[in-house]
Amino acid sequence: MATYVDADLRFELDRPGSEPVRGHLTGSRNRLVLEVDDPGAFAGPQDAPVVRSVAAVLASRGMTVEVRHDDLLLITLGRVRVPWWQRRVTGSRHIRLGGLRGAWTAARSRTRGVGPALPTSDLLPPLTLWPIAPTFARRDRRPKTTTHGGGGAPRLVLEKEHLWAGERMPIYWLDDETTIGSGPTCDVRLPGLAHLHAVVRHDPDDDEYVVEPRDGGARVHGAAVGGRVVLRTGARLEVGDHVLAYFREEFADHGRPHGGRLGGELGTQLPQEPRPGRQGRDW
Repeated sequence: MATYVDADLRFELDRPGSEPVRGHLTGSRNRLVLEVDDPGAFAGPQDAPVVRSVAAVLASRGMTVEVRHDDLLLITLGRVRVPWWQRRVTGSRHIRLGGLRGAWTAARSRTRGVGPALPTSDLLPPLTLWPIAPTFARRDRRPKTTTHGGGGAPRLVLEKEHLWAGERMPIYWLDDETTIGSGPTCDVRLPGLAHLHAVVRHDPDDDEYVVEPRDGGARVHGAAVGGRVVLRTGARLEVGDHVLAYFREEFADHGRPHGGRLGGELGTQLPQEPRPGRQGRDW
């Protein structure tokens, strides 16, 4: 796979305890030239693994980068022919030295003992958690957690058929008791409803949110609410001509620790402890 670029980039890299490195990258298509103000900037042993990795990537894309200082060729990275003895020196098939003068210039600069100029592994993202496929892990490697503490940002979102540009659907955050109606003291005031139409209440024993009708009728997913109905994420609560969608973050909506089954439906899931005051009930 070949890569073609047009480059005209000036940069500056800070080095702890030393002068910054300045460079100018130019070129077009698959041949670039990097002019640096310090010939030993990237010649240190701490930068060597990064330089070898960059050279391998350039070679895989059919590119070459000549590193120069004051028109003196230091090294060439990427798709190049490298003598066998240079491979022993650089440890790479994709780094060609620019000659004895260039190698001597870089080596002499390296003896100054300056720190690395390229980013170290501390800036790399963390590795993938192990095991990669936790579905097949038969042991729970993390301590059990519970969802008894509530949370999950429970809320009702009013569905509106027509929205103006930039307008958002109204959101009503739920408390232990949230009243819905047209009365002045209701938490969710909507026109056309009874004074106190319905109530959404938090059940602390089961940590669930339930809807109870009052002066007006209520429907959940089209079915009339006779007594009380537990709300689940995505439930559509209909009061009068209005539709309110119930949402709660999944980790607190289904009562399973770790936010659900570990590794999917076939994963191992240890049960969490019974809720306080509900001993003996299987959760």
